[in-house]
Amino acid sequence: MLQLCKITDSLLISNSRSACDNGLLSGEGVTFCINVSKQQPFPGLRIGTLRVPVFDEPAENLYKYFDRCADAIQDVGTAGGRTLVYCKNGRSRSASICTAYLMKHRHLSLREAFEHVKSARPAVEPNEGFWDQLQRYEGELQSRQMEASPSTNG
Repeated sequence: MLQLCKITDSLLISNSRSACDNGLLSGEGVTFCINVSKQQPFPGLRIGTLRVPVFDEPAENLYKYFDRCADAIQDVGTAGGRTLVYCKNGRSRSASICTAYLMKHRHLSLREAFEHVKSARPAVEPNEGFWDQLQRYEGELQSRQMEASPSTNG
């Protein structure tokens, strides 16, 4: 079944088959695609694209793309557009990117962000390596937040 699953008003997730259905993308108003794979195709529409060249392997470094992708999703949404994040099956890589976005820009914990993505697309299941990287990212975001907030002592 071809479908785009809505995570927020400006963020959708799917597998590559759905992502390459131009009618589906047009119907949902998708203006930007993040393709989290080395080999999956981009849709035929003339829209913004970003490739995150990783395989669905626990040893792959997806962490280094979290900030860039989260910021791109945020920027597209702020400009009134909609981002679709996809990988081959729409389960591990794309789910990890969407979870990272919710943690950074919606200030959700890893658990809350993941549950939100899973409620939109029940098939999601980041591999153990990506889950570890998301845990690391959560800690990184927390320490950034602490550095950014002014100290109240003294």
